[in-house]
Amino acid sequence: MKERILVTGGTGYIGSHTVVELQNSGYEVIIIDNLSNSNADVVDNIEKVSGIRPVFEKLDCLDFNGLDAVFTKYPGIKAIIHFAASKAVGESVQKPLLYYRNNLVSLINLLELMPKHNVGGIVFSSSCTVYGQPDELPVTEQAPIKKAESPYGNTKQINEEIVRDTVT
Repeated sequence: MKERILVTGGTGYIGSHTVVELQNSGYEVIIIDNLSNSNADVVDNIEKVSGIRPVFEKLDCLDFNGLDAVFTKYPGIKAIIHFAASKAVGESVQKPLLYYRNNLVSLINLLELMPKHNVGGIVFSSSCTVYGQPDELPVTEQAPIKKAESPYGNTKQINEEIVRDTVT
């Protein structure tokens, strides 16, 4: 049996390319996406490229019970790659609470469900915005983290701290 990987935001641009690479590497992929920034047709395109149709569950990561049901329906998920997030800097300034709710609670829900379902690891997709205005380019992970300049960037900084504090 192939190892299972859950990809949240798996019908987005980066998520869909990651799904193809995972499938080509021999993993069974389960995609969760609420389709707020993408289209279900992407699943068809993934199948055309990889020759494998990934499992797709239309679901918002804010839905704790729905996430719990997905983990129950597909036992043995080894890891999560978490791309699902609201991502527009400008919109985050206009709708900060939407960004804080979506970007923080979705990660917290996943982290709370991981031990219950014996999920061993998570990859969190962060952003260069965690470095604020960088002192030099290109930005590396050795760059100092500065105050975020948008609610979006702040959610990524906070999520990095949440992961650091909860994942061992």
